[in-house]
Amino acid sequence: MKPASVLLTRLIPDAGIALLKQAGLNITLNPHARPLLPEELLREVPRHEAVICHLTDRITETVLQAARPRCRVFATCAVGYDHIDVEAASRLGIAVTNTPDVLTEATADLAWAALLAAARRLGEAERTVRAGAWRGWGMMDFLGVDVFGQTLGIVGAGRIGAATARRATGFNMRILYHDTTARQEIESLGGRRVSLDELLSSSDFISLHTPLLPETRGLLDARAFRRMKRTAVLVNTARGPVVDQAALIQALRRGQIAGAALDVYHDEPRVPRELMELENVVLLPHIGSATLTTRTRMAEIAARNVIAVLRNERPPCLVAPRPQ
Repeated sequence: MKPASVLLTRLIPDAGIALLKQAGLNITLNPHARPLLPEELLREVPRHEAVICHLTDRITETVLQAARPRCRVFATCAVGYDHIDVEAASRLGIAVTNTPDVLTEATADLAWAALLAAARRLGEAERTVRAGAWRGWGMMDFLGVDVFGQTLGIVGAGRIGAATARRATGFNMRILYHDTTARQEIESLGGRRVSLDELLSSSDFISLHTPLLPETRGLLDARAFRRMKRTAVLVNTARGPVVDQAALIQALRRGQIAGAALDVYHDEPRVPRELMELENVVLLPHIGSATLTTRTRMAEIAARNVIAVLRNERPPCLVAPRPQ
């Protein structure tokens, strides 16, 4: 029998590829140093029993229909799976898997790196040095905001939100969080569950860790920014559409908030010029999980998910369809 075929929509670390090869699977790699275009994806998916995809791939119902009847699983190298039409996949009998847990600590580290960079204006300061524009120490140059002893607000207190809160204890911070349910891990750190309005008005730093759902799309809008402190800093390592991007730009321009640090955007990889022109925002290229160890583990989990489905076994990280 001809070996099953797996499409890699982008290159993954060697450890993941090695697992697929050890399982006797044929591998087809996207030859471009970019995501497949929609028409390329539609053309390619019907040729394979499995697809390992990424957040940059829009796996719509049209793509899933094209994948039938041969393709049995779409394994995303990510925790989030809002780029896949999971409902359509379930109807069509195509498995969807993800890679939870392994990127929690790396993403929390990145959230803190972004928070500190925005608080202390590190991007602006480094650009000044690189441009040869630094003229020596100045008492009033690059004045940022204090982090130690301030209040951190966590919106979305799942694994990554809790890991971000744990790091705040080293800065002697007061912790507030907003979530649909009480979170013992954060409350054991002294954190307090509050309404979103209270969190916005009381926090010096607000870090977003909520998934993208219909109820969280545009969660931070113009009204939310008006409630925040003028000295507040917003950090978003979750999903771009959780924030009303146009409202954020206006808040930063008008000084309604002190700054922001963004790892995610509405329409990646497009970043609005209005954001790029602002000095009080740190802009990162979606690197929350970008450590060698974390990305390697993600690739291994995605490969194991694929192998299990193709062996008619339950994959380790099944999103859909759920067993009845």
